[in-house]
Amino acid sequence: MQRNLEALAGCPLFAGIREADMLAMLDCMQARSVAVDRGERVFREDSPAEYVGILLEGAAQVYREDFYGNRAIQAALRPGDLFGETFACAGVRRLPVSVEAVQPSRVLLIKLDRIIETCPSACGFHNQVVLNLLRVLAEKNLQLNQKLEITSRRTTREKLMAYLMAQAKRGGSDAFTIPFDRQGLADFLGVDRSALSAEIGKLRREGVIESERSAFRLLQPYR
Repeated sequence: MQRNLEALAGCPLFAGIREADMLAMLDCMQARSVAVDRGERVFREDSPAEYVGILLEGAAQVYREDFYGNRAIQAALRPGDLFGETFACAGVRRLPVSVEAVQPSRVLLIKLDRIIETCPSACGFHNQVVLNLLRVLAEKNLQLNQKLEITSRRTTREKLMAYLMAQAKRGGSDAFTIPFDRQGLADFLGVDRSALSAEIGKLRREGVIESERSAFRLLQPYR
């Protein structure tokens, strides 16, 4: 666990917690670290919604799957990202999503009741973690609203540019790297992959963007 303290320090759940207290806190919460292979599910749809997860190493995706196996990606996870907390806090019995590693990864799992219930040891950091959890839930709500704003656009081109401009604004730069390959981006935006690739090609020819795999640059204002 010592090697993952940097990722944990970057997790919003532990904001304001001293690194010196981190290991004692995780022990108090009975947190456990789990290694997962690429393609392995950390959480499976319809499994009990009782754990909060933190990605320590690697990369993962949160997605929904319809009756025919078509995926709609909800979020891409990087080290330090929290997942599963919304459903656990909402009290739903079964998860409506799956979380799958897209490269060899390591995750930290904590039962929600170990976070929100009164700590018998009266740990000084416990109240801070609960407050942080409330802030995370509020932030996730804002992120969901942003995604709805993007995916509610009418055309593939409008959805793509709304997403790219949001990523540029988030990073404060016209050059940025997104956490998706082409199929992942198509699944996130809810569009056909070939149509997405065609629009990227058109935007490049028009001099609106530059792109190389997952790296993009906005070259001019889009209207």
